[in-house]
Amino acid sequence: MKLQLIAACAALITLSSGSAFAADTITAKLSSPVAAKTKVIAGGAIFNCEADACVAVAKSQTYSVAACKMIADKVGPIASFAGQKSFDDTKLSDCNAKVMAKAGGATTLAKQ
Repeated sequence: MKLQLIAACAALITLSSGSAFAADTITAKLSSPVAAKTKVIAGGAIFNCEADACVAVAKSQTYSVAACKMIADKVGPIASFAGQKSFDDTKLSDCNAKVMAKAGGATTLAKQ
């Protein structure tokens, strides 16, 4: 009887926590395309970069300014960063601050 109760509890926990561990598609749209396919590790996920986008299927903690900064540092300025929602202009500016400083602020981001 105890074993059945434990199994039922485990099943309930697994079913109810499934959405908490679900992965989302996170896309960093680049200001300029990458020259060749590139992989970037950021926010605990592997972003596959090709043309003008870097895409990862990852947990929600990957959707962060820190992850965005890591991507920008490797492939250049980010025009937009989106998971279930998109970064606002303030977060996007914060994301690009380091890479823009390296470029002397000369690069302007395309609005998408």
